[in-house]
Amino acid sequence: MHVALITGGTAGIGAAFARAFARRGVSLVLVARDPDALESSAERIRGDFGVDVATIVADLADRDAQARVAARIEEPGSEPDIDIVVNNAGFSVRSSLLSPDVTEHDRGFEVMQRAVLIIGGAAARAMKHRGRGWIINVCSVSAGLTQNNYTAIKAWTQNYSEALSVQTAGTGVSVTALVPGWVRTQFHSRAGIAGTSIPDLLWMDADMLVEGCLRDVARGKRISVPQLRWKVISSTLRLLPRPAIHRLSALLTSRRQQEG
Repeated sequence: MHVALITGGTAGIGAAFARAFARRGVSLVLVARDPDALESSAERIRGDFGVDVATIVADLADRDAQARVAARIEEPGSEPDIDIVVNNAGFSVRSSLLSPDVTEHDRGFEVMQRAVLIIGGAAARAMKHRGRGWIINVCSVSAGLTQNNYTAIKAWTQNYSEALSVQTAGTGVSVTALVPGWVRTQFHSRAGIAGTSIPDLLWMDADMLVEGCLRDVARGKRISVPQLRWKVISSTLRLLPRPAIHRLSALLTSRRQQEG
């Protein structure tokens, strides 16, 4: 029996992963900071799919909470064994890099970098010991841009994911970086991003995104960029000269500021 632990598992891409695994009969451990949202999500999935769903209330900006989640994955005697981990928790860091208040930046580092490092490391060690496991780290196509601290953090996340896949090669542990484009979730509205300047054809459905990712995971891919149009965009960003990336980033940032 497989068990999947998903951070940020109550909404957006995380909730889509929860549904996708539940449809496959995979038991779940959902991690989020809102206890009411956690219990509501768990009850809905139990009722819809008849799978076991455990919950961990954890604000991953807190290092003790990070350690508790890692311990659930790695500590001997923690049953059942978790053999799938999805590092999905995240949010848009819109604070200026020039701001003297770095509170939002610190939270972004903790949730989307340190927590990923701690949870990913615990998962890799435990899975390596058992000779089997799958780790999925949710990144972003925007990692190819230079807009703000969010794009910088996601660039780190993708590089980290690829590095972890190198260090676990041949151990039975598969590590995949999911690199989505714009996905229709609450992510943008929570960040105050209207998204009105984004053409409809560039938006992705979260469930379709996750299904594409799981197909890539099954193939052993280290990087998953579901949907052809986003594969093209991602590849183009890697090939563009840096001055062109800087100009594109400035243009997108200006449009986003006009929306917000």
